[in-house]
Amino acid sequence: MELSELKEKAKSVAMNAYAPYSSFRVGSAILTKSGNVYVGCNMENTSYGLTTCAERNAIASAIANEGKIELDQVVVYTPTAQPASPCGVCRQVIYEFCGSDIRIHSCCDTDEVLETTIKQLLPDAFNLDEFKK
Repeated sequence: MELSELKEKAKSVAMNAYAPYSSFRVGSAILTKSGNVYVGCNMENTSYGLTTCAERNAIASAIANEGKIELDQVVVYTPTAQPASPCGVCRQVIYEFCGSDIRIHSCCDTDEVLETTIKQLLPDAFNLDEFKK
């Protein structure tokens, strides 16, 4: 699937975000290694700590549908003039389901796209498997 298609899916689902407190709508589209696309949007809560980000909602949807997953690409869309990168919690969750070279594409209402790898975003990611050896 092309990046432009993933961006459109993320942009479309962002309009469904539940963001009554911040009005900051976020959409995410993920492509799994199996070739399936899943989307998610942010869902705020009066207790801000219970807010769920778009990226985590998309990943949860993938797991609910496929079980064990491996991410191929992650797209994050915000209706802003500059792209917004995933938050720290989402970075750790993304890392759980991918290799260190996975591309993260942050898109916005302009043509600007911030392309990074999860390793760039989370250089010292926590991986429990490393401690089991």
